[in-house]
Order: sequence, then structure tokens, then C-alpha cells
Amino acid sequence: MKAVILAAGEGIRMRPLTESRPKPMIEVLGKPLLHHILDSMPEEINEIILVVGYKGDQIKNYFGCRFGRFKINYVHQAEKLGTAHGLWLCKDLLGEERFLMLYADDLQSKEDIKKCLAHPLSIMVKEVEDPRRFGVIIADEKGRVLDLVEKPEFPISKLASTGVKVLDGRIFNYPARKHENGEYYITDSLARLAKDHAVIAVRADFWLPIGYPEDLKKAEEILRRREEIPEVSWGAGL
Repeated sequence: MKAVILAAGEGIRMRPLTESRPKPMIEVLGKPLLHHILDSMPEEINEIILVVGYKGDQIKNYFGCRFGRFKINYVHQAEKLGTAHGLWLCKDLLGEERFLMLYADDLQSKEDIKKCLAHPLSIMVKEVEDPRRFGVIIADEKGRVLDLVEKPEFPISKLASTGVKVLDGRIFNYPARKHENGEYYITDSLARLAKDHAVIAVRADFWLPIGYPEDLKKAEEILRRREEIPEVSWGAGL
């Protein structure tokens, strides 16, 4: 099974750390964020499609065409046109098959991703205090997604999308509309897909979004507790 990982962004909020490297290559506990993400892939995943853009050569040089058990394919997103555009660039590599989609700057757990894979179509969610930074979801009592809104000023719920999704070729029947900022958001396509097909909201037990430089120290502390890693100097490699 393939996983599409969007890793093309500039990471503007992570400056100055991203002035010399792409955000997915910022290190946490001595390993790039993207390396941690590949470590969290369940056994079902054997092929990775990396959508790269900003300083993408650093990602290619680190991961190559094969990384551990994974075959790696690269797709270049030259323009900042959003998450749906990034996925659409992968359409020919995916066809109609079922696949995992996620982002290169959020840390997830293998167990949570496996829970998503238990459903034909799913999206991982977690309740947050301020969901305005995320895609926000409404689901019914059985977990079926009823609506999704990208970064709403007035959130319709506190359920935020963690970025992990299980999709198949049907998603390409729902092209996203152009947002006023010029980008195409995958949440638009997902909302329309969910009107016609059962997309299940799966609640995450662990989700660590990395948005700002100050999130890195928190990430190291949390990962160290989870993995019982001995104390090391924070910021190594940054």
C-alpha cells in the first residue's frame, strides 16, 4: 500500500530554522521530522510518494529511492497551490487504489494510523481547544463525517483533522475549488466525498503538530517520554 506525504511547503512559521532546510528535515532527537514519520508507518505501507518543493533536494539526498523497507517516489510541486493540488500531482501514481495521505510536519503514532486503515475511507481527528488552525470536522454518533471546513474563523466543532487520511481513487472525482488565496484545499474535496461515501472520523490518541520553533522542545520531551530515550542536548542538528 502507498502513502502520499506532502512535504513541499516552505515552513514560513518555522523561520529562521527553515531558511537553510525544508521543514520536514528539521531534526527532533537527532532525526528529521520526516524520518520520524516514516518510522510511524504500519507494516501495510511499503511505498512512499513524497511531494517535494522547497529545498526538495535535501529530502531526496537523505531518503534516496529506497529507505529501509520503503520504495520512494518523488513528485515535484513547483507552485504553492495547496494540499489538493499536491495530491492531484500524484494521481497517475495512485490510480484507483486505496492509499494513505498525511503531512510531513505532524508526528503520529503507528497504532492510530492502523486504526484508520481499518476503514475503507477515514480521517484521523482529535479534539483541540482552538481548532481555527486546522481543518474542522463534524461527525455523527457513528463517526461518519458530515462536514469539513478549512481553518474556519468560527469553528463548527472542536474536532480537528490531524492530516492523516485513508482514501482511494474516488477522491479524484471531487476536485477542490480555488480558495480566495489561490490554493486548493483537500478539505474541500473531502467534504464533497463525504456527502456521497462513508468517511469515518477516527479519534487519535497521539498527535503532535509541529508549527513553530518552540514546538520542537516540547516534541523532544514528549517523544523522549514515549520512547524512553536517554536525555540528549535539545536542538542538536538545528
